[in-house]
Amino acid sequence: MAPTFKAISTNGLEPFMNEKISQSEAFDRIEGPLREFMFNQTREKDLELFLSLSKEEKPKTRAEVPTYVLIPSFVISELKTAFQIGFMLYLPFLVLDMVVASVLMAME
Repeated sequence: MAPTFKAISTNGLEPFMNEKISQSEAFDRIEGPLREFMFNQTREKDLELFLSLSKEEKPKTRAEVPTYVLIPSFVISELKTAFQIGFMLYLPFLVLDMVVASVLMAME
């Protein structure tokens, strides 16, 4: 995400903090790289789910997808990835626990 943060800082935050652009222009400049990052990390199924829940017609391009639909789609995609990683980390410990329990039960 470092390139995205750099683009946000260079194009939007620094000019705004130096009072070279307005708040709305800074928001527009920041939104582009952030949306691109979120699109790249969002699963299509999650995006389709929130598009159907918004009851809007299906957009033809990425630019037509509303940000208020993209954000929850991104969050759900990231949560799913986090749970998958957590399960993959937990699984070896579960197997090890079962092996240790079996060995201890056999020792009695």
